[in-house]
Amino acid sequence: MKEFLKKNKFSLLLIIIFVIFTTISFLVNYEIGKLIFKEHFFSFFKEMIFFLPIMFILIGLGDVWISKEKVTKHVGQNSGVKGIIYVILLSMAQAGPLYGAFPVTYLLWKKGASIRNIFIYIGAFCTIKIPMLTFEIGFLGWKFSLLRTLFSIPIIILIAFIMEKYFKNKNFEVKEV
Repeated sequence: MKEFLKKNKFSLLLIIIFVIFTTISFLVNYEIGKLIFKEHFFSFFKEMIFFLPIMFILIGLGDVWISKEKVTKHVGQNSGVKGIIYVILLSMAQAGPLYGAFPVTYLLWKKGASIRNIFIYIGAFCTIKIPMLTFEIGFLGWKFSLLRTLFSIPIIILIAFIMEKYFKNKNFEVKEV
């Protein structure tokens, strides 16, 4: 317990400050503090409680069902253009906020995906998810969405190649969580 408290003292301090601020806001009828709790914190907390368990179950199933050899073959170091297309399609098919991409990213890394394809996956997840594109087309039109997507994909790929060069000689270990 002492180790936990020592390791997480800053996070625990922030939680205590938030609880004190929220309590005082309700006691003195401070509207901004009440709004922060009701509208922002509580809605984010509900989203996390409903979204993350499902995400982790799916990641666990993917970890068991998808072999390391398949991932290495299709999106590994020697996958080439086909691997880039696979990770772009995977990221486009997913929905949800960015923090939903990180467990998938970890699974890809653990199973042997290349650094390049991991960065492409994260970049594509942030910019060209199908659910996001449908809203964008509805609000900004299909011409804008098509142009933005056509500009985004090469830039994402270029950044991924740069990041791969930068991280090439770094030895990252995949730690079991």
